[in-house]
Amino acid sequence: MRLIKKLRSVNSRIPLKFKVWMYFILFTIVVFVLLWTFQILFLEKFYEGMKVRDAAAAAKKISASYDTMEKQEFRSLLSEVAVENDLCVEVLDKYGRSVYSEDVLGDCLIHGRENYTSVYVTDIINSSDKEIRYRIVNPRTHYNMLLYGCVLGDSDRPEGYLLLNSALVPVGSTVSIIKRQLMIITALLIIMAFIISLFLSRRIARPIARITKSAENLAKGDFSTKFDGKGYLEAKTLADTLTYAEEELSRVDTMQRDLIANVSHDLRTPLTMLKAYAEMIRDLSGDNPVKRNEHLEIIINETDRLALLVNDILDLSKLESGRQKLEPVEFGISGKLSEIIDRFKGISGKQGYEIHFTPDEERIVCCDVVKIEQVIYNLINNAINYTGKDKQVFVRQINQDNGVLIEVEDTGDGIEEDKIKLIFDKYYRSENHKREVVGTGLGLSIVKAVLKLHNYDYGVRSTLGKGSTFWFRIDDVVE
Repeated sequence: MRLIKKLRSVNSRIPLKFKVWMYFILFTIVVFVLLWTFQILFLEKFYEGMKVRDAAAAAKKISASYDTMEKQEFRSLLSEVAVENDLCVEVLDKYGRSVYSEDVLGDCLIHGRENYTSVYVTDIINSSDKEIRYRIVNPRTHYNMLLYGCVLGDSDRPEGYLLLNSALVPVGSTVSIIKRQLMIITALLIIMAFIISLFLSRRIARPIARITKSAENLAKGDFSTKFDGKGYLEAKTLADTLTYAEEELSRVDTMQRDLIANVSHDLRTPLTMLKAYAEMIRDLSGDNPVKRNEHLEIIINETDRLALLVNDILDLSKLESGRQKLEPVEFGISGKLSEIIDRFKGISGKQGYEIHFTPDEERIVCCDVVKIEQVIYNLINNAINYTGKDKQVFVRQINQDNGVLIEVEDTGDGIEEDKIKLIFDKYYRSENHKREVVGTGLGLSIVKAVLKLHNYDYGVRSTLGKGSTFWFRIDDVVE
């Protein structure tokens, strides 16, 4: 196990271009090993097998024409088969006597050798498949020769016998010639394979090397790095993916910096006030109940503001990290909207705001009631912050075939078209407001995260000078 880990560690440190070169050379070596094996070691067996197959095919052709052709035609067929296949042909009757013969070799084992042919006929009769295949050394030439024999007609009641004789040309000289050719070809191709593989390995590795170098710059925090994937499709795809990752990392880095800056600013103000009023209580108003209570009230308010900010940050962090799980329950959306608006009446009434609710027929929905409450609360709070001088806010429930549409409208100055896409980002606040905005700047970001977690559609419509309408649709309606 330790050896395997060590080998893997070594393998992971080998450059890509060397690996490509090594695999290409290895492939070339395997090809040549196979070529030498089959061309040199098995050439004789291939040749002999081919001759046997040719003899069997010729025998089948002669056997099929034995009783169907005239004598002259049959003799012509024998001559044709003998010349085409370099065979000596001997056709014997059922008594083993020569009927037809064709000699193209001049020195074969069957013509004019009745003592041999009678033995071969006996061997055919005694064989299980009525067929013989011999490799015999010619006593005069000392060359190997192929002898093929079979019956003509029915194997149980043969009408005659067929003997075919062919010289097995010595392949030693052929092998020697092929070996010399292969040596030359092998040397040339190994040189070519070395050059080509070196070129290809460098060409394949070059885009990866460029991308790796760029990735190292990205890892150091350089978000202006360019990824060049020219060379082949996979490298371009990798470069495009890393470019996208770079853009996302740059965006996240910017958001992180903005988040730290905004959180630091929002924390510093209440902390400064907490410290200042605590010192005032200690040094000035400790013995004055009225001033002391006034200062303590400010401390409590600033503490509530700090708690709200921390809670919003924690909620948003859980939602965006995916750790927050939905707990869907069934409830009436119209009743829930009325309940939330009633909570605002005490606060809004003191400050002169009017929240108008237009309900629709009660619909039972199934979603996370706590998180949807948070969405509605944040949208109404946002509308209160940005509504016009008339301090009017409108909440509407619109039942649809595929869900329930919730709209929250204000009468403020509206949002510019190019700013609408930013409105749900963290800490983004529209500049079109006339009063101090109450909140942490994370309300709409929480709305976006909750609705995305539910997979609900949401958006905003806005007209400059007339106000904005934030909406979302609950799709999980219980029939």
